[in-house]
Amino acid sequence: MTTRDRVAVLIPCFNEEVAIATVVADFRRVLPDARIYVYDNNSTDGTRAVALAAGAEVRSERRQGKGHVVRRMFADIDADIYLLVDGDATYDAASAPRMLETLTGNHLDMVVGRRIQQHKAAYRTGHRTGNSLLTGFLATVFGQDFKDILSGYRAFSRRFVKSFPVLSDGFEIETELSVHALQLALPIAEIETPYFARPEGSVSKLSTWPDGLRILGTILKLYRTEKPLRFFGAIGLFLAIVAVGLAVPVAVTYFETGLVPRLPTAVLSTGMMILAMLSISSGLVLDTVTRGRREVKLLAYLAQSAN
Repeated sequence: MTTRDRVAVLIPCFNEEVAIATVVADFRRVLPDARIYVYDNNSTDGTRAVALAAGAEVRSERRQGKGHVVRRMFADIDADIYLLVDGDATYDAASAPRMLETLTGNHLDMVVGRRIQQHKAAYRTGHRTGNSLLTGFLATVFGQDFKDILSGYRAFSRRFVKSFPVLSDGFEIETELSVHALQLALPIAEIETPYFARPEGSVSKLSTWPDGLRILGTILKLYRTEKPLRFFGAIGLFLAIVAVGLAVPVAVTYFETGLVPRLPTAVLSTGMMILAMLSISSGLVLDTVTRGRREVKLLAYLAQSAN
């Protein structure tokens, strides 16, 4: 039987040879009683050896992508409190005790480290703009503000980690974590933390446009699955408006002349109205299914004992 850690620091890594020793040493200094796990994700440099030499417990996840790594970490590690941080030395280790104190002192399930840029090179303009747009979109869809939904620096309770079904493969995992907390109305908080530039020789794995589009796609997919009545209702309403717009001239001509000279338009209008009704009906059915899924998730969450 495994022994449960009090605090587990989880560090997903891919080619972070330059930074990982600093990350492990910094978190060892501020959290001396924590157990530090580095999960190597097919690195081609010396990440694994450097992390071992720094004193971390090193494990591997062969499926490429941060989502796969987080899924493996959440499944493997048993702890009371989890701290998730990237291995690129951009996050402030000194903020960790404050994040954990906020989590436990207020009986929260997630605390997000909201990044405050310390250097121009730390947070590229494209990433900052994309984060703002995605954060605003998420707030509009799910009705609660996050200031930094893409932060990779987070503290979790055990019952959050053990009841969270990780579905993402890559960097959209942060969005999925945020949406999960919002849809179940879990107690969460954000605190400001300094955000630094990568050390010289370290290269970011993020691509502004491809990863931004993937995250936006994840939000739209989650919107479809978690808010189906709104999603399919909006499609149905659009189709209904277009159908009525096409039907009005045909109806006016019919009432004036008793003829339907534009039969294809009438058929198109009828077809679009049928599709509109089908879309709205699908939204109603899927909304019931979604409520059931949400109840199951909430029950899984409540089945875990609080810290």
